[in-house]
Amino acid sequence: MNSIVNFPLFAALISVFTAQIVKVPIHFFSTGHINVKLAFSTGGMPSSHSAAVVSLAAAVGMKDGFSSSLFAVAAMFSIITMYDAAGVRRQAGTHASILNRMTRVIPIFQNGQEAVSTLKEMLGHRPSEVCAGAVLGLVVSILLRFIL
Repeated sequence: MNSIVNFPLFAALISVFTAQIVKVPIHFFSTGHINVKLAFSTGGMPSSHSAAVVSLAAAVGMKDGFSSSLFAVAAMFSIITMYDAAGVRRQAGTHASILNRMTRVIPIFQNGQEAVSTLKEMLGHRPSEVCAGAVLGLVVSILLRFIL
């Protein structure tokens, strides 16, 4: 493999890009509507965060060995990131959804304004979205390893 290319970084970036792009056709096939904005937003199927960190960990393992300290760091980073995406960030999105509903229904929250800004609700991921991102990241790293 060409030493100029940082394989782990390249694999992680390709995984993020792929995950973000594939959100659009997945959404279309599940809803029948095209939403190009999904390619530039957080949340959705698959998780690009999961794809990136798993791809990074897999590429580090393939390059430096699965018993290396660097792989251990990358693997722990992956676990924490995926746990956060499915846990904390998902709960923050749920809270945003509830707050948005409250501001629409309860007049005191509107402060006399007609249009109240809404909080972003699509922040985290369902476990299936995290798993799909992880599988995508692993596949991308394996394919790139054979290509490069």
